[in-house]
Amino acid sequence: MERLEAPEPAGGVKPSGPAGFSTAGPICCSIVIPTYNGRELLARCLASIERHRPDPARFPIEVVVADDGSTDGTAEWLAESFPWVRVERLARNAGFCAAANAGLAAARGAFVQLLNNDTEVASGWIEQGLEPFADGRVGSVAPLVRVRSDPDRVDSAGDAYAWVGWPMKRGHGQDASRWAARPVEEVFGASGSSAFYRASALKRTGGLDPLLGSYYEDIDLAFRLRWAGYRCVYAPGCRILHDISATYDHGSPTLQRRMSRNAELIFWWNLPGWRLALSVGPHVTFVVAQGLWRLARGRLGPFLAGKLDALSAWRAVLVRRKIRADLARSAKNRPHFALSSGTLGDVRSHLRRPRETSSRR
Repeated sequence: MERLEAPEPAGGVKPSGPAGFSTAGPICCSIVIPTYNGRELLARCLASIERHRPDPARFPIEVVVADDGSTDGTAEWLAESFPWVRVERLARNAGFCAAANAGLAAARGAFVQLLNNDTEVASGWIEQGLEPFADGRVGSVAPLVRVRSDPDRVDSAGDAYAWVGWPMKRGHGQDASRWAARPVEEVFGASGSSAFYRASALKRTGGLDPLLGSYYEDIDLAFRLRWAGYRCVYAPGCRILHDISATYDHGSPTLQRRMSRNAELIFWWNLPGWRLALSVGPHVTFVVAQGLWRLARGRLGPFLAGKLDALSAWRAVLVRRKIRADLARSAKNRPHFALSSGTLGDVRSHLRRPRETSSRR
């Protein structure tokens, strides 16, 4: 992977110290937190932000909670318990992507962090998360995300994408100290649990694709940012704790079906034409291997149903491939995709990944 050094100052951001920036606007960074009936999780997340809020003279921030039609009184509770939080309330439950997009549309910062409600931030997270944006080529930043129940293990050190059609979390389940010691470096994308984005890059590429609903929407956005000529940087000094799948039940056949569909759509939507042509054969082999794995565990039905759902969405594939071609034509920098080959080590890490917590959704 390419290591990024000697960043160049870029639009709207001026260094104000080794790890600091000032912005032209009144809001430096907007923290956008989608939530649905998750007051207990949200309280812990907001308390950590309040505890580690940066110096407002250097890093003025705002917090926007996108309430996805909660029925537990979330909006009223926020007004009473966290009056400094702005609330964007959806009239009905519309799903993670819709809630996140509502929050992103309301954000006023030059930069945006999309933060899950089942996370906690650490001291200096804003300063470290924004520093790589001094390089104008950087459109997103990936923090070091650790497992909240076991902080010595990694949830994500940025996302990777294998050209056979496999989205991966870098370092998933591995020793956190190993990944904390890595340099600032380029990665494919940032995990949607806590990703930072340049607001102007989001405006250009669009938010999360509502067709996906939830899961792999961050991978899809990472692809679009790359089609537009932006890059993603891993910032190990920016630390986040994350409850893995505290808001979704991975044992749900409905969710397994959606994940299967989304993984397939992202492959066909996003790979450059020449890479797609070379990857079709290996991708089919990979899908068959996944199917056999799920068959052995009694989960083949939802997996196959998801693939059929993706097949029926072929018109969406054509539309989105055109959008990506348009992004590439207007890109200031040549698109660079930083794809992975996938290794046996990646497979071992996936199989040894931390156990997920029980769902709250």
